[in-house]
Amino acid sequence: MRTFLPRSVSRLASASTTILAVVAAGTLAPAPAVASPRAVGAGGAVWAWPVASPHPVVRPFVGPPNPWSPGHRGIDVGTTEGSVVTAPDDGVVHFAGVVVDRPVLSIAHSGGVLSSFEPVVADVAKGDVVTRGQTVGVLEPGHCADRPCLHLGARIDGEYVSPLLFLGGIEPSVLLPTRPR
Repeated sequence: MRTFLPRSVSRLASASTTILAVVAAGTLAPAPAVASPRAVGAGGAVWAWPVASPHPVVRPFVGPPNPWSPGHRGIDVGTTEGSVVTAPDDGVVHFAGVVVDRPVLSIAHSGGVLSSFEPVVADVAKGDVVTRGQTVGVLEPGHCADRPCLHLGARIDGEYVSPLLFLGGIEPSVLLPTRPR
């Protein structure tokens, strides 16, 4: 049985294997640890939840059929007003500021992974190194109409994926044969 992952995840796995082979040969300094896409898909959480429990997903990820099509490129996590938001994993602040009319924060993680949070007023600035569990901001009201919620997004090499892949919430799709061999 083969597991099929998004092209960017497959590229990540291939690049990680190449880097590890070169490191094993002693020609490069060790690279930062990259989460195995297979471990992520197996239900193992790589990220910590960025808000305290409980953290119900009140609106799921809905990937668009095309990059320009409508979709919900993240998940909305129910929480309490003024919740502290923490870094889901080690990284470097990629952006902290306002986009259109809402405060946005994004963190670059190893392996071409980028997490994004809104509406979050950041306690950190672009270029700051953050560690897993570190407070990075405070949730502002206004994303969900009926309750306080955090919009959490994830990208791998620029392609949107469900953050639940990193939080241990979903298994990857598996293509099964249509007839016995």
